[in-house]
Amino acid sequence: RNHIFGPLPGAKKEKERLKEREKEAREREARSSNGHLFTSLTVSSTTLCSSCNRSITAKEALSCPGCNVTIHNRCRDSLASCAKMKQKQHKLAIVRNSSALQNVTMRAKTPMMKERPNSAIYPSDLRQSLLGSRRVRSGLSLAKSVSTNNIAGLSLTDPSNCLRRILSHSTESLNFRNRTLSMESLTDDVEWWWNPLLEQLQAEGVCVQADSWSMAVDPNFLQTLHKDVIRQQDVIYELIQTEFHHVRTLRIMEGVYRRGLQEEVMLEAGVVHSMFPCLDQLLELHTNFLSQLLTRRKEGLAEGSSNNFTVRSIGDLLVRQFSGQCAEDMKKLYSEFCSRHPKAVKLYKEVLARDRRLQQLIRRVCRGPLLRRHGVQECILLVTQRITKYPVLIQRILDNTKGNEQESQALRKALQLLKDLIGSVDQKVLELDRARRLQEIQARLDPRAQAEVQGGGVFRGGELLRRRLVDEGPLLWKVQGSRMKDVQVLLMSDILVFLQEKDQKYTFASLDKSPVVSLTNLIVRDIANQERGMYLISAATPPVMYELYASTKDDRRSWMTRIQKAALSCPSRDEFPLIETEDKALLRRLRADIQQKDREVLELLQERVTLFSDLVEATGREEEVNASLRNLFRADTPHAPQAEPILVAAIAEGETNEDDVKRRGSKELELRPLAPLASQEPDDQLDGLLEGNEEGVEVMKVSPRSDSPRDLQDIPEESECGTEPS
Repeated sequence: RNHIFGPLPGAKKEKERLKEREKEAREREARSSNGHLFTSLTVSSTTLCSSCNRSITAKEALSCPGCNVTIHNRCRDSLASCAKMKQKQHKLAIVRNSSALQNVTMRAKTPMMKERPNSAIYPSDLRQSLLGSRRVRSGLSLAKSVSTNNIAGLSLTDPSNCLRRILSHSTESLNFRNRTLSMESLTDDVEWWWNPLLEQLQAEGVCVQADSWSMAVDPNFLQTLHKDVIRQQDVIYELIQTEFHHVRTLRIMEGVYRRGLQEEVMLEAGVVHSMFPCLDQLLELHTNFLSQLLTRRKEGLAEGSSNNFTVRSIGDLLVRQFSGQCAEDMKKLYSEFCSRHPKAVKLYKEVLARDRRLQQLIRRVCRGPLLRRHGVQECILLVTQRITKYPVLIQRILDNTKGNEQESQALRKALQLLKDLIGSVDQKVLELDRARRLQEIQARLDPRAQAEVQGGGVFRGGELLRRRLVDEGPLLWKVQGSRMKDVQVLLMSDILVFLQEKDQKYTFASLDKSPVVSLTNLIVRDIANQERGMYLISAATPPVMYELYASTKDDRRSWMTRIQKAALSCPSRDEFPLIETEDKALLRRLRADIQQKDREVLELLQERVTLFSDLVEATGREEEVNASLRNLFRADTPHAPQAEPILVAAIAEGETNEDDVKRRGSKELELRPLAPLASQEPDDQLDGLLEGNEEGVEVMKVSPRSDSPRDLQDIPEESECGTEPS
């Protein structure tokens, strides 16, 4: 009947389902390898293979969602087993182990239970098949924990002893496995090298454990204060608490992650610095600020109490922190840190994806509750956000400060200083981002790309790095006829540059006009009846007009405003030529290198002065420093110039010459009698001396020596000076 009328509809559907299952099974086997379940993935050109550490193209990338590895298609067999699959198998083994142990302990006979014959448990004809079927089971089953050699050696004449020995072997094996698992759990709680740091942070954080100031002080002390004072102290306490948390984050970055990357992961110092830029300076800056805040808290303690305190004034402290040298340091440090934030996070992710030592370190570190909330990415983000939290807290302190005009004025000044500081940091971060973006564009520019400019000359890609990038974005350039060309416009400090992208490379737009437009005397006009169009008219001879179109009306208005503003601040061509000659380019690079070296030398000298001042303070606590010795810089190496003996000899020689001058002057004064000068006026005394000089009496005569450290001519007499020369 099936041959005549064909197969039934149900049988056909069943065959299709079986084929689909077989196809899915084959695809799963093709995508799985060593426990990994790979899926195709589109990646960027900077992604590296976790197996061979080479770059991956978009067509051959595979990713395992279990362990987050990305590899080539050809490297799938060389990759180690999936870590997540191992964890699943480990958890499944623990569950089976516990269930098997429960079954063993629950098989104790009860009085109401009828005893079964031993032959029913292990019949001789089914023993081999039973053991064979149990051997193929996976996990921690009861039969697998029993050795077949021990079973073969059991006496079949005593089935009760046989069963007893089997159960005893099983129980011992299970107990051994439980002991092994318990030892593994103990190794998770071992003392790591970062535990002392965490204990120290926990001990230091006792003073800011309470959620608010109202909960930190005694209720009786709280009832004696006005509600405005309570609200003000709550905000000040929140400032101290958040500053402590910020310092704690910096210390975790410095004492746990940076140390781990250097000592355990063995990363290069440059890579670690790229992840945590200027970390030491930030830690020192905020540690000093926190110590000043805690000092104010200590000064406000009530008599006979260790937790009842009120901070009477904080405005002067905030003004000092956000002005002067502290403000300059914060501007410099936060500008650098915030501008490197995306690059640092990206670098950390790349290293984490390919370095197993870093993966193991992060896995161990994140077992604790504190470090689990403070991962590397979270710490970097918290540092970048800290400077934006101060204005909110200071504004709340100002709102709750009443009846103290001097404190309110100091808080307003600190708030304005902080807003200016944040604006400067934002501007600096924007400039650094644009500088890096300009370097990326120049790196993607075709090395052979060049463009002719009006007035003669060839503009090459190296000319871009001389300038500052103001803005960039896509526009439409209308050429002959009605054709529109997509161009990437670079608004520089003195020019406009039109680029086109081809094969992931930039080239200068080779259209009917020059792709480089000078901003000197550039005219910007909108197009009538075209809300998205604008004209750019250059001041060349003859003038050249460019017709550009933006995506929206607001975008066109924004472009016109920025171009006009850049044209007003454009430098003259005498100061900044459009194209730089090779000699001038070489001089510019040499000057830039010299300035960079000068900055490095300045930083080293400042650090050295700080070290010497610390040394002076340390030695001054033990013994009094002689005021006559002012040896700030000393050279202890035998090859360095020994300036100290030369200076000491020069000082001794000067003192000897000084004594000679005094002695010779006193002898010459005895040759001519003088009237008592005490009875005369100062002018008369001076006239008497001048008269003596007119008579030809030589008051003082010194022959300067060639090896003298100072020129000793025209030194006044002892009677005129009255004191020794310094």
